[in-house]
Amino acid sequence: MEPNIQSSETETQAPQSAQINTESSGAISPATAPASGQEWQEWLEPVSDFLAKLPDYLGKFFSDYKQPLITVGLIVAGIITVKLTLALLSAINDVPLLAPVFELVGIAYTGWFVYRYLLQSKTRSELVQEFNTLKAEVLGGSEGKKG
Repeated sequence: MEPNIQSSETETQAPQSAQINTESSGAISPATAPASGQEWQEWLEPVSDFLAKLPDYLGKFFSDYKQPLITVGLIVAGIITVKLTLALLSAINDVPLLAPVFELVGIAYTGWFVYRYLLQSKTRSELVQEFNTLKAEVLGGSEGKKG
């Protein structure tokens, strides 16, 4: 039984020696940062050089690819416009009684247009003249003044 007693005595003594703190309170360990600071400077130097030259790179890129960038921008803007228009029309279509009202307005305007411009030959020639005038204004030609 004695070996058990001795082992228990050594077990109780080991934790006591591990709990004793021999360091003086408030001591600051020395810093080992000089090597780490040099590594950061080695990494930061190329990055800062690149960032310093970035406006020149971007200016050259935009001047070299001005037309393709404008084309891509217009295509993206067109796609966004079409998507927003379709979403707006879908939202309007979901409002009760709004779609039938728009249909009635469209039918009424079509009826008025047919009555006003298409039933008589005199009003048809007036419509053609107005169309040619508008075409001449848009295209910059003198076709509208001939008719």
